[in-house]
Amino acid sequence: MEFTAQLIADFIKGEIAGDANVTVSSFAKIEEGRPGSLSFLANPKYEKYLYETASSIVIVNKAQKITNSVNATLIKVDDAYMAFASLLELYHSSLPEKTGREEPVSVAASAQLGKDVFLGAFSCIGENACIGDGVKIHPQVYIGENVRIGDRTVLYPGVKVYRGCVIGSDCVLHAGVVIGADGFGFAPQTGADFKKIPQIGNAVIEDRVEIGANTCIDRATMGSTIIRRGVKLDNLIQVGHNVEIGENTVIASQTGISGSTKVGANCMLAGQVGLAGHLTIADGTKIGAQSGLNSSVTEPESTIMGTPAFGYKDWLRSSIIFKQLPNMKRKIDELDKKLNEKTDG
Repeated sequence: MEFTAQLIADFIKGEIAGDANVTVSSFAKIEEGRPGSLSFLANPKYEKYLYETASSIVIVNKAQKITNSVNATLIKVDDAYMAFASLLELYHSSLPEKTGREEPVSVAASAQLGKDVFLGAFSCIGENACIGDGVKIHPQVYIGENVRIGDRTVLYPGVKVYRGCVIGSDCVLHAGVVIGADGFGFAPQTGADFKKIPQIGNAVIEDRVEIGANTCIDRATMGSTIIRRGVKLDNLIQVGHNVEIGENTVIASQTGISGSTKVGANCMLAGQVGLAGHLTIADGTKIGAQSGLNSSVTEPESTIMGTPAFGYKDWLRSSIIFKQLPNMKRKIDELDKKLNEKTDG
């Protein structure tokens, strides 16, 4: 389908600079723009492409200063990134949805399925599972006994939900996600052996949570591992047993959270962060990439980095000093040599 700049501007409440009748039928990154495509500019690093792109329409911030000639029609908005995201969401919602039931599938006689549930081929629904309305269960998904899943949740291929776990409404679980595998509980014994501690709790995922591919959320030893509403987890994240993650927290790829740690609401954890067990992370904490924490963060809205992690500004100052250590060492050795020579003399 083709859309004019005027139609797009009306939808995102933008101001047009250029040809209001120009049409687009696809999306493209601004640096890869082509005629008939729609792009956006939000990051100043990409400003040069605004003057080079072949895209027909570019969404820009109203605050964006135009310093050269632009071939594309511009649509100016308060927040280009959010406006573009709303267009992508509209496009995504227009795509055809999976419906009905593919074969073969296995559904226990005691399972309860809501209205308009899609069942992909080779999916398996266990005893006493309860599936809400409009849930999309893609091929090769396993849902164990006594699992509850809320309305409109999507489980992509290969998702595994172990017994007794709970998933809320409007969640998205991407391919390979595992919910409710055993927590890592082993007690050391005499000799070299370990005794497995049964994990008899579950995992609870509240509403509007999105979980990236191959992320694992372990069941609790007792009680529940809890992911609060609005949390967004990237691919390849490990969440240990009895962990709690607060509302609207976002966590990037390859982060690992050890057992019984409590992460607050509205936190941001960058890639490859490691949290030790039994910690408390205050609301609004921001943790830089590859940071490692072995102590709690008690001050809300803190920004920390490093291993072990500490205040971000202090970390920046320390990193500068760290780079200078070899030169400082040479100077110290020279001073020590001169001091010894003077003493010997």
